[in-house]
Amino acid sequence: MGKDGGSIPDEEWERFLRNAETGTQGGPKEPSARARMVARRLREQPGPPEGWRTHQPARRRRSKGWYAVGLLVAAGLLVVAVAPERVAGWIAGGDGESAPLAAESQRPSKPPATETAQLPTVEQPFKGSPAVRWADGAAGIHLPAARATGWMSKEQVEKALDRSRDFLAESSLDAGVLSGERPRKAIALINPHQQDVQDYLAAAFRAPSREDDPLLLFSRFEDSKVRLVGDVVKTRGRITFREGERGAVEVTADVTYVYPVVRAAEGSDEVARTIVRREVVMSWDDPAKVIVEPGTFSFVSYKVDTTNGGCDTFTGYFNPEFRAERATSGQGDDREVDPYDRSDSMDERMRDADDEGCGTATRS
Repeated sequence: MGKDGGSIPDEEWERFLRNAETGTQGGPKEPSARARMVARRLREQPGPPEGWRTHQPARRRRSKGWYAVGLLVAAGLLVVAVAPERVAGWIAGGDGESAPLAAESQRPSKPPATETAQLPTVEQPFKGSPAVRWADGAAGIHLPAARATGWMSKEQVEKALDRSRDFLAESSLDAGVLSGERPRKAIALINPHQQDVQDYLAAAFRAPSREDDPLLLFSRFEDSKVRLVGDVVKTRGRITFREGERGAVEVTADVTYVYPVVRAAEGSDEVARTIVRREVVMSWDDPAKVIVEPGTFSFVSYKVDTTNGGCDTFTGYFNPEFRAERATSGQGDDREVDPYDRSDSMDERMRDADDEGCGTATRS
């Protein structure tokens, strides 16, 4: 939001919408989410991805590992849990008194260092993790300085950036959403005229599936099974923007969230962590060219990479495992992933992944 607290004038939005509704030649077009694929197809096909409505799901391959890969918009995967014997390789992020890291204004050149293992506790749920030095909640999401871009002035871009971060907070940090509530505030920021996304949202909360999984965009836990430890979610990531198609302001958010949880049963004190990295690309479209409601954005793509959230399960909720469960789940395949490594892009992460089965995370 600008220094004067101003926003995009309602009269301007409404004028664009009235022009769009006239149906005149060259009027605004209905947006669509572009290119929904699975990771294997992204890796094997060097050309542009196929439209997500035309995708035929690949035959499912079963595996005993815990790094699960699922269908995403524009490609993606789900990473689930760590093998118990990998605990010795977990890092010690500090004792809770380490100096916080500076904001991530650009992609790091290497993953965080690995140190001696330390298990998390209810009092220190991020102990033994790089996240112990990360910021809390939305404070860990770096915003760039605004500048006039595309159809928007500097003040309008600033508002679009703020609202983009609002969407991340409402979809991945809101206490009610994390406990399983429908993310109404987050959904209200999505352009209702983007029909393919609206179809996905309707299906995802009615009948979650590989193709229509709410966890692609929203973080949700089933409160009858697990509960968050405290009220802090650690985050690290950044928002960038550029001019997109038809003069839109295209905002990309690449953020990792760390959720500490315990079993819902009274007195439970074993802490497990679910780690979620999401890349969301949002288009703040020019209403003169795209049918859009004021104050809402259209999706270009979204990708997710989740550790200890459930392997090949599509219930609409993360399903973290604890030590006893991991000990009996078997081993993952040979593919290993560091969930705290933000030095590679999400596209690189997707290309390195298989679109089926479960692998092994090197730390939690």
